[in-house]
Amino acid sequence: MPLYDFKNTETGEYEEKFVSMSNYDQFLIDNPHLERAYIKAPSLNKGGLGDRTKPNDGFKEVLSKISDANPNSKLASDYGKKDKKSVAVRNAVQTVQKRMGDISSKD
Repeated sequence: MPLYDFKNTETGEYEEKFVSMSNYDQFLIDNPHLERAYIKAPSLNKGGLGDRTKPNDGFKEVLSKISDANPNSKLASDYGKKDKKSVAVRNAVQTVQKRMGDISSKD
């Protein structure tokens, strides 16, 4: 349910109210002393998650397969194999890449 800002025309004070979108018009009819104040955009955040959510296990498996195919990528360090050998190889490759710089051909 969105959080809206209203200005009380009788007192001049601002108030925040939770009003569902389906009941918004009726709320304004029932409260003629309140008028919509556009201080900021309405909050549509559901449950505190915002737009950042964790990928489910099926998608993590897909990311893991992609990281296995691209062992030197950032994705590999986040979702790749975590065994001691794989981590050591990734770290060694990253160290060499830092020393050598970008050696890819640029055409």
